[in-house]
Amino acid sequence: MKSPQTFTYLFLQNSQDFASSNAMTQQLQDEFDSSVENAEAWMKAIQERLSINDNTKGPRSALEARLRETEKIRALEPEGSLKIDLILVKADAALRSISEDKKHEILSKLKDIKALWEETAIYITHCHSRIEWVWLHWNEYLKAQDEFYTWIHNMSVTLEPDIELQLGLKEKQWQLSHAQVLLNDVLNQSVLLERLLEEAASLFSRIGDSSVDEDVQKKMKVEYEKIREQAENRVNLLKKITKEHEQYSANVGQFQSWLNGVTERLNSCIGEATESSAKDKLKALKEIAKNIRSGGKKLDQLEDECTNVIENTSPLGAERMKDELEMLRKALEKLKLLHSEEEKRLLKIQESESAYESQARQLEADIKVLRKYLQKLENHLEPGEGEKTEDEFVTLWRKCNATRAALAAEESNVERLKAQLKELLQFSQDVHPHTESVVSAIQQYQSVRGKTSKMSTDTETELRRLFQNPLLDFERWKPSVQMLLETPEPALTHIEAALAESSRFKEKFMTLQLKKDLLNNVLGEEKAKTFLQEVAEASKKREIIHESLMQSKRTIQHFDAGFAPLQKKLSAIRAKLDLEKELKPDILGKKTQLQRLQMIQDDLAELVTQMEEVEKLVQSNTTHKHEMNQLSSDSQALKIALKMMIQQSEECIQKHCAYKDKLSDLQQWIKLTTETFEPYQGAEGDQNNEGQVADLKRWLAELPDKEMQLCLVKASGKLVMENSSPEETAHVQTELDQLEESWRPLKEMETRLLKKWQLSKPVIDSKKKIEFADRRWISGPVFHHSDVDPNHKQEGIEEGQHTSSHLKLLHEFEEWLQGEKKKLTKILDAASSSTEEIKTRKSKLEELQSRVPDGQRLFEDLLHNQPVTEYSEDLEDLRYQWMLYKSILKESMSTLSPGTSEEPDRFRKMGHYNKCDILLHIMNAMKN
Repeated sequence: MKSPQTFTYLFLQNSQDFASSNAMTQQLQDEFDSSVENAEAWMKAIQERLSINDNTKGPRSALEARLRETEKIRALEPEGSLKIDLILVKADAALRSISEDKKHEILSKLKDIKALWEETAIYITHCHSRIEWVWLHWNEYLKAQDEFYTWIHNMSVTLEPDIELQLGLKEKQWQLSHAQVLLNDVLNQSVLLERLLEEAASLFSRIGDSSVDEDVQKKMKVEYEKIREQAENRVNLLKKITKEHEQYSANVGQFQSWLNGVTERLNSCIGEATESSAKDKLKALKEIAKNIRSGGKKLDQLEDECTNVIENTSPLGAERMKDELEMLRKALEKLKLLHSEEEKRLLKIQESESAYESQARQLEADIKVLRKYLQKLENHLEPGEGEKTEDEFVTLWRKCNATRAALAAEESNVERLKAQLKELLQFSQDVHPHTESVVSAIQQYQSVRGKTSKMSTDTETELRRLFQNPLLDFERWKPSVQMLLETPEPALTHIEAALAESSRFKEKFMTLQLKKDLLNNVLGEEKAKTFLQEVAEASKKREIIHESLMQSKRTIQHFDAGFAPLQKKLSAIRAKLDLEKELKPDILGKKTQLQRLQMIQDDLAELVTQMEEVEKLVQSNTTHKHEMNQLSSDSQALKIALKMMIQQSEECIQKHCAYKDKLSDLQQWIKLTTETFEPYQGAEGDQNNEGQVADLKRWLAELPDKEMQLCLVKASGKLVMENSSPEETAHVQTELDQLEESWRPLKEMETRLLKKWQLSKPVIDSKKKIEFADRRWISGPVFHHSDVDPNHKQEGIEEGQHTSSHLKLLHEFEEWLQGEKKKLTKILDAASSSTEEIKTRKSKLEELQSRVPDGQRLFEDLLHNQPVTEYSEDLEDLRYQWMLYKSILKESMSTLSPGTSEEPDRFRKMGHYNKCDILLHIMNAMKN
C-alpha cells in the first residue's frame, strides 16, 4: 500500500505537466484534421474522374480512351494509401495526448475516412476492371470473327467442284469418308457460331456499336447455313452411290460363296474316297441340281444391278465389273457339266450295293439281338454295392446257376453269326465294321460266361463263411459276458446290452436250423449235418448265459427306480433357469423374473432334501454312490448360479428404480422452472425490481447443480441399458434424448436472461464436480479458488498483472497436457504382442506416470493464480481433461497384459470428450 504523502506528490507533479501538454495536444489535433481534409478532397476528385469514365457505350476509340484514363487513375492508388497511412500516424499521435472525451471524435473521423478510402479503392478497381474486360472481350470477338469468315471461304472453295466418278467401292467409300469429315467440320463449327452470336449479343448490349448488331449476326448465320446445306447434299448423294455399290458387291460375294459351297458339295459326291453310299450321293445330286437352277436366276439379277452401278462408276471400273460377271457365268456352266457326268456314274454303282446292304442289315440285327440278351443276363447278375446279407447271397447264388444254363443255350447263335460274316466277304465293299461287330459280340459272350462262373464260386465261398460266423461270434462273445457276470457291481446298461446280444444269437441259431436244405446244397450232406450239431450245442450254452444275465438285471433295477426321477427334476430346474437368462423389456418384467427365480430356488431346496434321502440307500454300492455324488455336485453348481442370478436381478431392479426416480425429479424441475421463468423473458430488465432479480439469481445459482444431476441421470441410464433388452434400451435412449431436448431450451433461456437482466454467470462449485468424480481417481490434493477472501481487492494494475500471469500458466499447462496425451496415444496405438514389446510399453507408461506429480503441481499453481471474482470455462474444461488423462493412464497400466494388444477406442479419442462423457468414463472405471 502506498502512503498518503506519495499520492499528494504525484498529484502536484501531474498538475504542473497538464498545462504544458495542452498546447502540444491542440497542434497534433490540427495536423490530424488537416490531413483528413486533404485526403477527403483528393478522394472526391478521384471519384469525379471515375464517374466521367465509367461508361462502356460507344466505338472502340472512345472505349480505348476511357481505358487509358482509368489506368492513370489506378496508378494513383498508392498515393491514396500513403495519405491514409499519414492520417493513421497523426491519429495515433493525437489519441495518445488528448483526453478520453475527445477521443471519440477523432475515432469517428478516422472511421469515416477509412470507409471513404475503401469505397474509393473499390470504385477504382471495379471501374478499371469493367472497362478493361469489355475491351478484351471485344478484341477476342473480332479475332474469332476473322477466323470464322476465313473458314467460310476455305469451305466454299472445297465444296464447289462436282463429284468425281470413282474406280471401285473402296474409292467410293474413301470419297464418302472425306465428305463426312467435311460435314463433321461444318457441324462442329456451329458451336463456334453460337458462341460468336452470343458474344456479339453480349457486346451489343454493353457497347451498342453497329459492328455487332443483329444484322451482322444474321449475316453470319445465313452464310453458315449455306455451307452446311452444301456439305449435307454432297454427303447424301455419296451415301446413295456407295450404298448401291456396297449392295451389289455384297450380292456378288454371296453368289461367289454360294457357288463355292455348291462346288464343294459336288466334289464331296465325286470319287471313290467318299464314305457315303451311291443312294445318298444321288439324293445329294438332286439337291445340287435345284441349287444350280436357282443360281442362274441370281446371276441374271446381278447383271441388272450391275447396269445401275456402272452409271456412277468410272469407265475402267465398269469394264472390271463386266469381266467379273462373265467369269461367274463360266464357272456356273462348268458346274452343270460335272453334275451331269457324276449322276450317270452313281446310278450304275447303286444296283450292286443293294444286295450287300440287305445281308449286312440282317447280320447287324442278329448281333444286336444277341448283345441285348447278353447285356440282360449280365445286368441280372449285378451284385450291387455295400455289404450283403445272407439272403442276398443265396439269391445271387441261384441267379448264377440260372445264367450259366442260359449261356449254354446261346452257343448255337454265336456259330450262326460266324457263317453270315463269311458270306459278306464275297462282296467288294469294306466288311471291316461288320467283322468288328461279330468279334465284339463273341468277346462279350465269353466275358459274361467267365464272370458268371467266377461269381458263382465266390458266392458259395461267402455263404460258407456266413454260415460259420454266428458260431465264431458266439465263441468270442462268451468270455466277455463271463467277465461281466463276475464283476461285483456291473452297470445296468452293460447287462441290458449283453441280454440284447444274447437274443440276437438266439435268432441266428434258430434261422440256421431252419435252412437245412440250403446247407445241404452249399456244404454237402455230411458237412451240413456236423454243422447243425454244433449249432444245437451253442444254443444250449446261450440259454444258460441268458438266465444269469436276467438275474443280474433284476438286482440293479431297484436303485434306478429312485435315481432317475431326481435326474429328471434337476434337468427341469436347469431348463427353467436357462429360460430366465433372457433380458426383460421393462421394470415390471424384471420384478416378475425375480419372483420366478425365487420360486426356482425353493424347488431346488426341495430337490436337495430328496437327494439326501436317496443317498442313505446307496452307501454300500460304490458305483451308485459315485452317481449320487455327481448329481449332488451338479445341484450345488446350479444353486450357486441361481444365487448369482438372483443377486444380479436385484441389482438391476435397484439401478432401474434409481434411474426412474432421478429422471422424474429432473423432468419435474425442468417443467416447473420453464413455467416459472418463461414470463421473465418478456419483462423489462429493470434492475430496481429486486424480487425478480433475486429469483433469477437463486435459479442461476441452482442451475449448475442441476447440470451435474443431468450427467448423473445419463450415467444411470447407461447402466440400465447394459442390463436391458433391445426394446428397453431403445426406450431409455429415447427418454435420455427427450431429457436432453428439454434441457437445451433451458440453457438458451439462461443465456437470454443473463444478457437481458445484465447478470453475471455464477461460479460453478468445482468441489462438487470433483467429489462427484470420486477422489480415488484424482491424484494429489484439490485446491478451491473459493477459499480466497472475496473482500480482499488489489489495485487495478496489480489485478491486470495477476490475470496475465494466470493466462500464461493456463497456456503452459494446456501445452504440457497436450504433449503428454500425444505420447500416451502413440504408446496405446503401438502393437504389443510379444513379451519384449509389452515390457517396452510398460516402461513408457511408467515414465508418463512419473511425470503426473509434476503436472499436478502445475495444475495447483494454476488454481491458486485464478482471479477470485472470475469464472473461467476454459479452466473447468482443462480440469476435466486432466482428470480424464490420469484415469486413462491408470487404467492402461492396470490392464497391461500379453492378451490386451488393443485398447478400447475411447483411449484413442481423448481430445473429443465433453464433460458428461468424462464423468461417465470415470464412473465406468469405478464400476469395473
